[in-house]
Amino acid sequence: MSHQTGIKANEELKKFFSKCKDGKVRVFKVSIESEQLVLKDQHNEKHNWEKDYDKYVIPLIEENQPCYILYRLDNKNSLGYEWLFISWSPDSAAVRQKMLYASTKATLKQEFGTSQIKDELHGTSLSDVTLMGYKKHKKSVAAPAPLSMREEEMQELRKTEVNTEISISTKQQTLGGVAFPLTEAVKQAIADMARGSYNYLQLRIDIPEETIHLVCAENISIEKLPSKIPSDMGRYHLYKFKHTYEGDYIESIVFIYSMPGYNCAVKERMLYSSCKNPLTVSIANLGLDINKKIEIDTAAELTEQFLYEELHPTNNLHKPKFAKPKGPPSRGPKRLTKNQ
Repeated sequence: MSHQTGIKANEELKKFFSKCKDGKVRVFKVSIESEQLVLKDQHNEKHNWEKDYDKYVIPLIEENQPCYILYRLDNKNSLGYEWLFISWSPDSAAVRQKMLYASTKATLKQEFGTSQIKDELHGTSLSDVTLMGYKKHKKSVAAPAPLSMREEEMQELRKTEVNTEISISTKQQTLGGVAFPLTEAVKQAIADMARGSYNYLQLRIDIPEETIHLVCAENISIEKLPSKIPSDMGRYHLYKFKHTYEGDYIESIVFIYSMPGYNCAVKERMLYSSCKNPLTVSIANLGLDINKKIEIDTAAELTEQFLYEELHPTNNLHKPKFAKPKGPPSRGPKRLTKNQ
């Protein structure tokens, strides 16, 4: 689990962030000095990203000193160039230094812009952060997760019955919903949350593209959670709810589907509802186990007490007894008559 250190980028680094995304800067190095994130070195591009990689990255590595390296790739997304985030933490470094850099990583990524970081590479030895090491990392990430014997049997059964292989990313509409593909930024953010870098993610559906995009990845308090719920559009949210239950400390991943009623178009409501279940399956396949799924229409519902009761509902042990219905109303006292 990662805890934030409170270390922020200094003014020079913040100004550099605003101008380094113009396509000229190829790589830059960031270190922690005097409890601040500072710019240590930078280089402009010379060739394509593969030719520049080892030439620029390797000289920035110091044997016993952790650092961060951001390397610009040649691909672009809707926000500009995509970047590789390299976290260098050698085994020979001091334990305090390694913990400090691990705890500050999420802050640096957030200040730089998480949506522009396509890949993340963590290195403890020099071979991890070379071009060949990065390519091996990409290959291992792209490899499918191993299946259990039961999962392999079910996969073969589906192939036999349908005569085609249906995966999460094929966008086939089934009774379980519609599965839109996740962008690389979404996959990376989910993996980061599983590692403890964030406690909150917000996702949206790009309806024309039919893809699921990352809106933000942050560390927020439970009090700030309602302010993240839009009042005019649907969203998916993942929140790590930290609490205690019966004396035990628990961190529960809550999946929240927010849809503000009829403020949204019919098509948007239908798509968000249909994509919900396949999305939770994709999240689980990426290594983040969801403990509770919640649907809300207003942000006011998201209180600490609400989440606690959703995760740990109380059982009513005192069942009310059956109330015997009252008899017919009385017609008054009986009259006594004497025999004549």
